[in-house]
Amino acid sequence: MRVKASASKAKPAPAVETSASINAQIEAFLKSGGEIQEIKKGVSGQTFGPSKQITLGKK
Repeated sequence: MRVKASASKAKPAPAVETSASINAQIEAFLKSGGEIQEIKKGVSGQTFGPSKQITLGKK
């Protein structure tokens, strides 16, 4: 008699978006009052502050 180690899990659906579904989401966003901001090329969302780098070594 053979015993299964674990029950088979269903694979999740692949994360594939079509351009049509993305366009529909954009339309819904704009109709609900959303605004799209254009960010200049080369601009990052990172904010620069104090360094969070940890230095390891002898004192």
